[in-house]
Amino acid sequence: MDLGTWLLVVLLLAVVAWYLSFSASRLDRLHHRVEGARSALDAQLVRRAEAALELATSGALDPASGLLVAGAAAEALAAGEDAGPHGSGAPHHGPTNGHPRDREQAESDLSRALQAALDDDVLTALAAHEVGQRLLDRIAAACHRVQLARRFHNDAVTAAGRVRGKRIVRWARLAGRAPAPQTFEMDDDPPTGLARAAAGPVA
Repeated sequence: MDLGTWLLVVLLLAVVAWYLSFSASRLDRLHHRVEGARSALDAQLVRRAEAALELATSGALDPASGLLVAGAAAEALAAGEDAGPHGSGAPHHGPTNGHPRDREQAESDLSRALQAALDDDVLTALAAHEVGQRLLDRIAAACHRVQLARRFHNDAVTAAGRVRGKRIVRWARLAGRAPAPQTFEMDDDPPTGLARAAAGPVA
């Protein structure tokens, strides 16, 4: 093999090595992005549940609605604790007591409890009083932040999944033994009219 061929082989190997290193670094950054997004989502879910629990125990709702929301909020908080620090479905490297899908169901149940409890009549009554308006403001902000955090998390998971799906990434096993990150699927729709009520009394 002449010198020119050797140089070409060395160049090709260098390019391949560089590309593998670049891909591995990119995948690592995406996994870190998923982890950060997961932590943010977890925090927003907890804040929403706490806001819902405050509303339920404030006496502003009728007893049946208060019990419905309080129960759903408590279940959401418990599901988050059971799922551990990786309860939003991102990759994890240790055992957890719960399953991400259990938390998704609990958070969806809380969304539906809020939807059932906060109809237009209740929103109107709450918005007419200072304390009720404050509770609505907190719930509305929490619901909105959950939607944003979940969207950011799922976008990060999708981006990581695209890179993990590339043939060279699979062939070179650049993801190592890290499990594939999962999107967090839940009903995150806030009660109809909540955002309007939080901005002022419902017309």
